[in-house]
Amino acid sequence: MHNKRYDLSCGMAASGIVCRMQTSRSLTAAAVAFITLAGCSQTAAPPPAPAAASTPAAATVPAGPRVYVTDETGTEIVVIDPATRQVAQRIAVGKRPRGIHLSHDGTRLYVALSGSPIAGPGVDESKLPPADRAADGIGAIDIATHAVLKKYKSGQDPESFAISNDDTLVFVSNEDEGLLSALDLASGEMKARIKVGEEPEGVTVRPDGKVVYVTSEGDGVVTGVDTKTLKVVGTVKTGPRPRSIAFTKDGALGFVTNENAGTLTVFDTKKHTVKTTIQLPKIEGAPTAPRPMGSALAPDGSRLYVSLGRAKAIAIIDTASLAVVGTITDVGARLWGIGVSPDGTKLYTANGPSGDVSIVDIASRKVEARISVGGSPWGIAVAGK
Repeated sequence: MHNKRYDLSCGMAASGIVCRMQTSRSLTAAAVAFITLAGCSQTAAPPPAPAAASTPAAATVPAGPRVYVTDETGTEIVVIDPATRQVAQRIAVGKRPRGIHLSHDGTRLYVALSGSPIAGPGVDESKLPPADRAADGIGAIDIATHAVLKKYKSGQDPESFAISNDDTLVFVSNEDEGLLSALDLASGEMKARIKVGEEPEGVTVRPDGKVVYVTSEGDGVVTGVDTKTLKVVGTVKTGPRPRSIAFTKDGALGFVTNENAGTLTVFDTKKHTVKTTIQLPKIEGAPTAPRPMGSALAPDGSRLYVSLGRAKAIAIIDTASLAVVGTITDVGARLWGIGVSPDGTKLYTANGPSGDVSIVDIASRKVEARISVGGSPWGIAVAGK
């Protein structure tokens, strides 16, 4: 299946959670028309990108923090200056950019690109246009100039990925194939393709760099793979539809966001056993129950911030007590990607349906600004000091 990753618009009924699924992949006009005919509750197309001017791709990038946002309905990375709260630049990178990360040495920005067509629930995939497999890849951008340097092969339909601690390997989830690919950046070749669970999604390397973990939406597991031997070293059962993974600073505990359960699975990374499950509270006035998606750790490691999808909120988790210690509400429409400022004072969220990025003040737990970027913002990466 080309596109098995769907967003859920849910409400509560006596029998439990009642959901309608909507694809979280890019919405072309044809896909929006299909969803409309199918009776989906969210039919509006993403807003067009603003016509703001951008700096040349090869220009020297001014010093200071930058927020990089992928637009999965377009072909660009949007660069935001958080100081001015303006779009500073747009970098053309290729089809359907989604996952995005900085290298550990801070010199490169990598982005997952995909040529898979759109397919909502119940779509006859034989009637879809063929996938553009030539568009699949991991793009590399020079952080100093924002010039696109190269596109690496990645396996089919890359969505999420992680970078090894020494910046030599990229680990890519290939959802259609049920694989985790290990890409060697020096040679540009695949070192291994590892069978994991059904519909692999989020990928994160443990802080010590020894194990990379990938969630599998289809069967609700996390698989750990040794980054040297590239062999599976453990699996952990999670809640339904696991999305992203984050770790405590010491790497002792992993946190998995379970979208369909509204929970976080906390697991011991040495034993690969579940330590506890954190139930996320219902958000008063939210259109849905919490749908945990992205996650980001505070610079000091004391808090984990979790985006809650169409519940329009962020959950704040104390990493010592493993308890929910607060929420930030009315942040944006379907929060997905989330990032933290280097000084730990701000959060940035990618709000897909509304085509904007929110800047949140952590101390006051208030949204300070929503910056229109157009399209459907998906992933967030934060650079600078």
